[in-house]
Amino acid sequence: MDTLTALFGSLAKVKILRMFLFNQGTPFLVKEIIDRSKSPAPIVKKELAALVKAEIIKKRLFSKEVEVKKGDKVILKKVSGTGYVLSDTFPYLEPLKNLLTVASLHADETLAKRFTQGGRIKLFVASGIFIQDWNSRVDLLIVGDELNLNKIESVIKVIESEIGKEIAYSAFETQDFQYRQGIHDRLIRDILDYPHITLVDRMGVEPQ
Repeated sequence: MDTLTALFGSLAKVKILRMFLFNQGTPFLVKEIIDRSKSPAPIVKKELAALVKAEIIKKRLFSKEVEVKKGDKVILKKVSGTGYVLSDTFPYLEPLKNLLTVASLHADETLAKRFTQGGRIKLFVASGIFIQDWNSRVDLLIVGDELNLNKIESVIKVIESEIGKEIAYSAFETQDFQYRQGIHDRLIRDILDYPHITLVDRMGVEPQ
C-alpha cells in the first residue's frame, strides 16, 4: 500500500479509485464514498475534484436505492442527488485496475493466513480479482472443518474495505465439498477448471 500511496499521492485516492474501478457503471453519492473509503470528507472532496479533472470519473445527477438501518432492520431507501461515476471513456481503465490489484492483492500464503481463525482450513483457492480474472464467478473458495462463518465473513469485510469491491466467495465444510465434487457440482467445476491459485491443499484436490 505504501507504493500505491507514493504513486497516487494519498491512501484516500487509492481507495476511491478502487471503488470506482471495481464498480464500473455504479454511481456513488459523496456520503457513500466517504463511508466506504473511511476517509475524512474534506480529503474525499479534494480527491474527487482531482479525479474529475483527470477525466477518470464524472459528475452526474442520479437516483438509486441504498441500504439504511432503521432500528434493527435494514431497509432500502430511494435517494437522489449529485454523485460520481467512472468515466467509461478513460483510455487506461484496465491497466489502472490491474495496477491497483497486482500491487497490493497478493494471492500467496499471507492471504490464506488471514483466515486461520475461521476454522481448520483444508483447501484454499484464490481466483477472480486475486488473479485479475474479472469474469470469474468466485474470488475465493474455502474448505475446512468446523468453519466459523462469522469470522470468515469478518475477514472478507476487511478485504472488501481495502479494495473497494465485494468479494464473491464460497465456504464449505469438507464433507459437503467432497459430496459436491463427487457429483461434479457446477460451481466447484467453475472454480477448479478455470484459472486459479491453490494456496492450501490438504485434501489432494490438485494433481501433483
